Amino acid sequence: MGRSGVWLCLAMAACLPTGCASTRGDAPSAEALVGAWRSKVQFTSGAFAGIQDLEFLYVFNAGGTLTESSNYDGAPPVPPAYGVWRRIGPGRFEAAYEFYSTRPPARFEDLAGGGGWLPAGRGRLVERIELAADARSYTSTIRYTALDANGTPAAGGGEAQGHGIRIGF
Repeated sequence: MGRSGVWLCLAMAACLPTGCASTRGDAPSAEALVGAWRSKVQFTSGAFAGIQDLEFLYVFNAGGTLTESSNYDGAPPVPPAYGVWRRIGPGRFEAAYEFYSTRPPARFEDLAGGGGWLPAGRGRLVERIELAADARSYTSTIRYTALDANGTPAAGGGEAQGHGIRIGF
């Protein structure tokens, strides 16, 4: 193989699924979800249904893990959610992620004395994502399950719709 053949092979390898989005009009590959996203989320049932301006920020990592944070992580204070994601079909993905929930201090003195917002359980979200053909946006459905400190389902779970856009330059 000549020098031009080597360059052609290298150029073609750069456009394998990890390098380029498909140009044939195919459904996006699993790698198309990798990156940073912002999603507007509207719950239609459950404890979060009254929130009208909920947004999630996600990072979908190439290895199948994800991190999610919301604009309400400080009310009440909760850490980001961590989880996993996988491809379930052409342009379709499923994500499962969890966060710890907290309970407010019973008295101000508890907060002032260092008691703070103590653990109260966790939340589990399972999201079905349908990526747009250009891999720049998606729609999703989310099922939220509230779990108490023992991991038993608790009141407050619900369903939501999401509309995400890729974060980029």
